[in-house]
Amino acid sequence: MRTTGTGHSALFPGQGSQFEGMADRWAAHPAARAILDEASSAMGRDVVAGCRDPAALATTGFAQPALLACDVAAFRVLEAEGVSFIGVAGHSLGEFAALVAAGVLRLGDALDLVVVRGVAMQRAGEERPGAMTALLGVGAEDAAALCEEARRDDVLVVANENSPAQSVISGSVSAIERAEALAKERKVRAIRLRVAGAFHSPLMDPARAVIDERIDAIDFSAPRLPVAENVVGALVSDPAELRSLVKQHVISPVRWESSVRALADAGTTSFLEAGPGDVLTKLMKRILPDAAARAIGSPEDARAAASA
Repeated sequence: MRTTGTGHSALFPGQGSQFEGMADRWAAHPAARAILDEASSAMGRDVVAGCRDPAALATTGFAQPALLACDVAAFRVLEAEGVSFIGVAGHSLGEFAALVAAGVLRLGDALDLVVVRGVAMQRAGEERPGAMTALLGVGAEDAAALCEEARRDDVLVVANENSPAQSVISGSVSAIERAEALAKERKVRAIRLRVAGAFHSPLMDPARAVIDERIDAIDFSAPRLPVAENVVGALVSDPAELRSLVKQHVISPVRWESSVRALADAGTTSFLEAGPGDVLTKLMKRILPDAAARAIGSPEDARAAASA
């Protein structure tokens, strides 16, 4: 699926971008408030108040759906302020916001799926312990070579292909430790991530049955906007294919660099990061240095993007 013409694509950040008070700046805007209220009703807890609670944000059960709600709220504000889009993509958890923005999933279904997914991933991490490490200055090809060298008989894969200068590897603790030692020998900066398991790796396979059951129970509609999907790093328009790919999400790498390039190839000239933080905007400088990219962290940012 390709777009026609040129324009904006929305990028949605995933877990790790959340911060205390992240919903406050959106709460006064009617378009965002409607999303936050809907999410609060679905979650049985006030999202805006919960986002002020560091204890709540430290739990996967609250942080993931709250982040999803803030991502979608930011997108709805952009639309309400007059910004139109020709494509969407979300990084890991952010892909669910992209699917809501594109009309593939209803917000309530996406929130429920994210909660089920988070619980299942937590349990899989307890059943098959693992870890994740970011490699700075290392692209996907070199990260894969490092995994091959350090893997031995354990699980170790590239989990996030973030940019030509950043990758994340995921696998068993012993394999991660060997990879970190090799990275240190080669003067590559390796940062262990604070996560509950080896996400986006085969160690998450025990989570799939529960997640698949929930996915099969909800509707996937044809997207109104092209979706650059994580698993394949390409634009996908068929709802059945999107359903199948979302089922593979927790065990497959996030092909973020390819996703962004697919949007650019389809005509995107401006990337707007809808949601907390600016992680994806910073990655854009490594992926497509000449592309226009900005983080939209408030209604004021949305109005500035619309006027630009």
